[in-house]
Amino acid sequence: MPSITTRDGAKIFYKDWGSGQPVVFSHGWPLNADAWDEQMILLASNGFRAIAHDRRGHGRSTQTWSGNDMDTYADDLAALVETLGLTDVIHIGHSTGGGEVVRYIGRHGTDRVAKAVLVDAIVPGLLKTAKNPDGIPLEEFDKLRAGLLADRSQFWKDFAPAFYGANRPGSKVSQGVLDQFWRLSIQCGLNAAHDCIKAFSESDFTEDVKHIDVPTLIIHGDDDQVVPIKTGGARSAKMIEGAVFKVYPGAPHGLMSTHQKQFNGDLLEFARQQSPARAAARREVTPPSRERARPEAMRAHEPRD
Repeated sequence: MPSITTRDGAKIFYKDWGSGQPVVFSHGWPLNADAWDEQMILLASNGFRAIAHDRRGHGRSTQTWSGNDMDTYADDLAALVETLGLTDVIHIGHSTGGGEVVRYIGRHGTDRVAKAVLVDAIVPGLLKTAKNPDGIPLEEFDKLRAGLLADRSQFWKDFAPAFYGANRPGSKVSQGVLDQFWRLSIQCGLNAAHDCIKAFSESDFTEDVKHIDVPTLIIHGDDDQVVPIKTGGARSAKMIEGAVFKVYPGAPHGLMSTHQKQFNGDLLEFARQQSPARAAARREVTPPSRERARPEAMRAHEPRD
């Protein structure tokens, strides 16, 4: 299996489909790169190079005891980009993956970044604080940790309906979608799944977003039960200059599956848009030390339901 090796020796699995301008996908908790397959095949079939990795502790990557934190996730993403020699990258992050992308930009700058897409992302911060009164109380995240440790397999089964809005009246979410969520989630190491809750709930991205100086698309479902829109996308849209904010009415957290046709169409359109001339001087951030011609002829996979 293809993988890159990080500074602390962790092996990060990735899949690499197609050729052209690179599009790098960062998945949400507790999934892995397979969660992006429908979007990867769409973009790879339309002249892009689609790359997705399993975050450390998730899927096929090393289950490290330490390093399950947002800074390390961002540095692992940087290692992937640098090892593969990627430039002019379109970064797409869902949920925790959105935080990973924004922290990557905050720590490593935008020299290699062309665009960013944040999907139901945890940015700019989930935790309820004096500065974020609409955030989620810490006690709710403590409940997640307790449920996960008590019965991991059942926890994922119980979490899936809220993730996809299958608990709403009239939901048409298939059993297959819910089963797929369990299959991907159960591949996540227990320690990584547990520690990642702190990473996605307590990380503050307000400083990181100040470093975003590339075209940015923010997509958020207004019925997201995991990352409420007023906590996530609505705040990010106000903080990221020039960001395009698209609200999906009635869409849940896992809208890539439930609203696949709409999402795939928006994603492909944004990826194809020509970026404005890049500034001569881009913001560059020195990472803190830590131990340890795009062809568009192929259209075999158009957006679909």
